[in-house]
Amino acid sequence: MEYSPILHSLHVVPSSSHVKNKLFVFCIMLSLWVYMIYCCVGYCSTMPNLAYRHESDAEADSRGSSLGASRDLLNNENDLDSRGEEWDEIRGEAKALDDNAMSGFLNESESKKLPQAIIIGVKKGGTRALLEFLRLHPDIRAVGAEPHFFDRNYDKGLEWYRELMPKSSEGQLTMEKTPSYYVTKEVPARIYTMSKDTKLIIVVRDPVTRAISDYTQTRSKKPDIPSFESLTFKNMSAGLIDTTWSAVQIGMYAKHLERWLQHFPMEQLLFVSGERLISDPAGEMARVQDFLGLRRVVTEKHFHFNPAKGFPCLKRPEGNSKPHCLGKTKGRTHPNIDPEVVQRLRDFYKPFNSKFYQMTGHDFGWD
Repeated sequence: MEYSPILHSLHVVPSSSHVKNKLFVFCIMLSLWVYMIYCCVGYCSTMPNLAYRHESDAEADSRGSSLGASRDLLNNENDLDSRGEEWDEIRGEAKALDDNAMSGFLNESESKKLPQAIIIGVKKGGTRALLEFLRLHPDIRAVGAEPHFFDRNYDKGLEWYRELMPKSSEGQLTMEKTPSYYVTKEVPARIYTMSKDTKLIIVVRDPVTRAISDYTQTRSKKPDIPSFESLTFKNMSAGLIDTTWSAVQIGMYAKHLERWLQHFPMEQLLFVSGERLISDPAGEMARVQDFLGLRRVVTEKHFHFNPAKGFPCLKRPEGNSKPHCLGKTKGRTHPNIDPEVVQRLRDFYKPFNSKFYQMTGHDFGWD
């Protein structure tokens, strides 16, 4: 058989139309793949920024009604004496941070900023509840764990502090909360040095109930500590209150406020009622959003009062999703405290409360 150059060329040279068809199909598949990724990113970035903290299932779900056995409704803040526990909270905070990471995937304008507003106190007042309520707002970006920068980590510098913050875009407010700031002497000057325009929020609560709540939390971690009564007094028979005990000292709100007013005007401080944060969360949130210069986005439609638990739960304003409470085991039963001791504490705090009402221009009704 004779060799034919024409037949040989037909076998080795593919049809140009066949190559074009393959390229066309490839381009279509690539376009669909890119479009699917774009749609997924866009969907994730529009998901509501709902972040809830789940407490450990090891905590007991307790009930009570009287002051002696009252319920600690806002019992999910860290002990002042804890070391490193704050950053373990991230197990429940990763969702909120990842929400923002996906939305910022296509937004190069996002960056980490120092906080423009800080929840500075008080321990066992309701700071965790307030932070979680605020994180429902689309214009707020807040770190979940307590940085303790201005009281424990100040030597690490502002850049270390900035790196802890979530990314935010223009027009969004960066926040953090560390309740021990309010009672730490060095903190007011340090925050002022960072920014004299920082807005400060303090959640306060009946100082007697707050002290018992503080003790209850400590006892849950250290069951062998002395009784509340013995820690409260330097001399029980003389009725001399031990003001060096942190559980008592924190509730002397007016004394701590004097230190803050040496650096910040009252207009830059907002005092939130821990009691009203439970009974009227939407009302307190309206005050907070106004103070921060934000739209009133978080309203009564975001809250559902759970009569069985006795505190408000969060819900999405649209849809049929089940309301989400701040913790399955929220609330510890307070120990039964001698009524005489409770009354002596009330008498002790009364002049501090009166001065605090006068300084803030608001009667919180603790007396």
